[in-house]
Amino acid sequence: MTRTARELLESTTGKLAPDPHANRLLPLIARGAARRSTLAALALEQRHVIAADRRAFLHLAARSAAGAEMSAAAPESAAFFEMLAEGEAVAWERLGAYAAAVGADEAQEAAYEPLADCQTYPAYVAWLALNGSLADVVLTLSANFAAWGGYCATIAQALRRHYGFADEACGFFDFFAEPAPDLERKALAAVQAGLDTGQVSEDAVHRYGRLLQAYEAKFWHALWELDQRVA
Repeated sequence: MTRTARELLESTTGKLAPDPHANRLLPLIARGAARRSTLAALALEQRHVIAADRRAFLHLAARSAAGAEMSAAAPESAAFFEMLAEGEAVAWERLGAYAAAVGADEAQEAAYEPLADCQTYPAYVAWLALNGSLADVVLTLSANFAAWGGYCATIAQALRRHYGFADEACGFFDFFAEPAPDLERKALAAVQAGLDTGQVSEDAVHRYGRLLQAYEAKFWHALWELDQRVA
């Protein structure tokens, strides 16, 4: 039986869902126990992640546009990646208010050395941008975003409840926590086009997704370790 793009996305998201206990930092933030310096490090790490991911998404969009004549899935993939790149630009702007709220000023940003384990995620996204099949990457990223959106919803709520942050300072996390029906439609169109032309490899998607989730877990664990250090 041939599966639809929605069925494949839902099953992939379910298979790749992270262990709910894997993110040790999230419960600390959720109950207001994470240190402000850790919240600042989160902002500073995200500066690097967003910049890298936006370039990766633009490269994927360019790859899609260049291959439009060779692949029926390419135009649909291009629309998805272009929207992701636009979203990263919005996220970059919203991150500023959060960074200010946690005291991550320009001097601190200039002096900050990113943690290697926090930057494995964008490094792998860049690898996918260079090497992954377009429809497979669409499916992989879409499955990963489900977990990321849930994390952001929890953090946004905790920042308001426990840290007294205003809405503007929570805007970065609100942005990713909110449903994105247009992005989902573009993802489904790209995956369906890939399915229709035999350009989706579930084995590759599972491998990509497993690694991507592992690298995201490293991101949160590195910040959790930072929080545990004695000031």
